[in-house]
Amino acid sequence: MLGATGNTGSAVVDALRRFPDLSVRTATRQPAPPTAHDHRRFDWADRATWGEALDGVDRMYLVAPVGDAEPMAVVAPFLEQAGAAGVRRVVALSSSAVAFGEPGLGQVASAVREVFEEWEVLRPSWFMQNFTGAHPVAESIRATGGFVTATGTGRLPFIDGRDIGRVAAHLLAAREPQCAEHVLTGPEALTYDDAAAIMSEVTGRSVRHRSVEPERFTDFLVASGYDPDFAAVLAALDALVRDGTQSEVTDAVERLTRTPPRSFAAYLRALVAV
Repeated sequence: MLGATGNTGSAVVDALRRFPDLSVRTATRQPAPPTAHDHRRFDWADRATWGEALDGVDRMYLVAPVGDAEPMAVVAPFLEQAGAAGVRRVVALSSSAVAFGEPGLGQVASAVREVFEEWEVLRPSWFMQNFTGAHPVAESIRATGGFVTATGTGRLPFIDGRDIGRVAAHLLAAREPQCAEHVLTGPEALTYDDAAAIMSEVTGRSVRHRSVEPERFTDFLVASGYDPDFAAVLAALDALVRDGTQSEVTDAVERLTRTPPRSFAAYLRALVAV
């Protein structure tokens, strides 16, 4: 279980508790995170940690290095080592905006499909956690009460990371693999204006959204302190949303887990209640 303390990795660990017959190992850069599971230190940058993390493992949840524009430099040799070590099934986290073979996560997905006989690729929509966690949208809301995108009136079926984790756990535990890609979404497609209105209603704090042209959005991000390359990536993703290519709602979460995905309002109400 790579990335066991992240948005989806921690959710996978929690969901796997429903499968007591599986022995779970977590692997992160932390030497001993709070977990009742077998844990090994794992660092993408330190190949000496790979072998111990893989020893005895036959199924793996894969999260590629976060923020790495060219993850295959380290992921490719790791996957080869995993296959040689006896890993036979990999459930890999990708994105609804990235197809097989495209740069970055698309190349990772293709490699997983090529190296392992049993594979699953998760392609979730944008995370609901983007509004509340470590993300430019959430950071802007906390600092100013509003946020800027270049999405126009484009819609997204935002998904809770916990629902992604539930799907991954079911696919890891399944007796037989599906060997498929799974586009995962929440139950409804919302504009960012819709999301801001829901957030305002649930939290009682006014949240404002302002949409700008993609070129201005890139400039806005750079002026806010973001790396120009990273700003360009974020603007390109917003352009996909603006064009309507990311608005599809699927039934994959309920079909695979027999439980419907959580709505954005329900996600926020759960946080407010804590």
